[in-house]
Amino acid sequence: MGAEFDVIVVGSGINGMVAAAELARAGRSVLLVERNDRLGGFIASEQRTVPGYVHDTYSSWHPLFLAGPAYASLGEQLHAHGLVYRNTDTWAAASVADDGRVSLAHRDPVRTAEGFEHDADRAAYLSMLDKIGENMAAINGFLGSELRSWALLRHGAKLINTGGVRGAEGWLRQLATSGRSFCRREFQGREVDHLFAPWLLHAGLGPDHASGGLMTGLLAAGLHGAGLPVVEGGADNFVTAFAKLMDSLGVQVRTDTEVERIMIEDGRAIGVISGGRVFRARHGVLASVAPSDLYGHLLPPSAVKPHLARQAAQFRYGRAAMQIHVALSAPLQWRDERLADFPIVHLTDGSASTGIACAEAEAGLLPRRPTVVVGRQYLLDETRVPTGAASLWLQLQELPFDPVGDSAGELDTSGGWTRELAEGYAQRVFDRLDAHAPGVRDLVCAVDIISPPELTAHNPGSAQGDPYGGSTELDQNYLWRPLPSAGSHATSIPGLWHIGASTHPGPGMGGGSGHAAATALLKRAR
Repeated sequence: MGAEFDVIVVGSGINGMVAAAELARAGRSVLLVERNDRLGGFIASEQRTVPGYVHDTYSSWHPLFLAGPAYASLGEQLHAHGLVYRNTDTWAAASVADDGRVSLAHRDPVRTAEGFEHDADRAAYLSMLDKIGENMAAINGFLGSELRSWALLRHGAKLINTGGVRGAEGWLRQLATSGRSFCRREFQGREVDHLFAPWLLHAGLGPDHASGGLMTGLLAAGLHGAGLPVVEGGADNFVTAFAKLMDSLGVQVRTDTEVERIMIEDGRAIGVISGGRVFRARHGVLASVAPSDLYGHLLPPSAVKPHLARQAAQFRYGRAAMQIHVALSAPLQWRDERLADFPIVHLTDGSASTGIACAEAEAGLLPRRPTVVVGRQYLLDETRVPTGAASLWLQLQELPFDPVGDSAGELDTSGGWTRELAEGYAQRVFDRLDAHAPGVRDLVCAVDIISPPELTAHNPGSAQGDPYGGSTELDQNYLWRPLPSAGSHATSIPGLWHIGASTHPGPGMGGGSGHAAATALLKRAR
């Protein structure tokens, strides 16, 4: 026995929740099913260390959502259901190198450029941002629409209208360029590379991956434009606001409900099977899962064309990640006092050290000098820590899922990601932080570590510990995401839609694929 709905959404990450809310608001009856006991995927906050400290367990910063079409569509209703953002109007992000060199990015791009050594770099940086602003409609069109459609030509025409054929060709060149090469070509000094090479990690890239040249400018524009918004009281309040919105719209939500099979009848997706129960979908099934799960597990083998099965089996995952949450009795004491006010600080030498760490991780080695993302959300939202205290959200994005060795020759990797290995690597991270903020260990009240296998256990879409749903290298992104023969959210099976980080426009807290698929499904229905 089961029930019938217009649409069934499998998976309740950001894209699943966006799709469910937009479809229900358009009058569709929607069932949202989630294998975990709570909604949100990689969106959560908990008191993971000691009482009184609220940590964003996985994702935290929401500039992509705030600047994207899903927020434009649902933001007002989410705020009506309790969503509140805290953001920075001044300080934004910084990078500090091993030699103590510091680069600072403010919300104000002019103030940021004033910190550059070379006059030519100041002009080049502001020109880069101006060019992005002039072409933002076309860029957003590429990122927010189905690329395998006439929309590709329409947005390409916008680029040509703005900058001519040469200008459009310039964007294509940036797409083919790595972040390291782009910064070498466009800037004399090291500040832009120092600031934004580590930000490429947040897009699933490394300094030497193609498309990093394009992403460098987009990441800079996003930082200046949207800032670093965090949810007041913790990321779980974002999920709560969505849950209330979906409830008001009549979405039926089932947690602890793992889908075992997507039902295919006469070549069309007509529902799902979970726990022996059948749930039917009149208009469509939206699956927010990895392509390896969709084509290798959820669909009957007879429904999957051989070339799709082969491509899904070849789908590559990127580097693994680790989260470290730290409760501190007092704020860090940085050697460079300017860093005290910046919510995000990257410990990196720019492309130099970050590129080496990426190469070591991709070779199966624990990096000797990891790039460390030091997040301090409490600077924007004081409700997250006791008065006078502090906390750290440390993210490591250059790790192997199956380590075969340690670049420093210090840690035993023979047993894989044991608790001992995770704690040993965390000490390396603290050593790197202590070099810039002496005495950090004396401030530690408690530490919580989430290793790569624990990320995958929570969210199977992050296979091999990759929180970005698969490598975002150029051959597996944009037109070719998730698969070369399946580059649209509408799959080759009528009634089946593919959404999530593994699909265009890729990972991040934007909700873009959920919005795009919901919009396309509603257009087809009309």
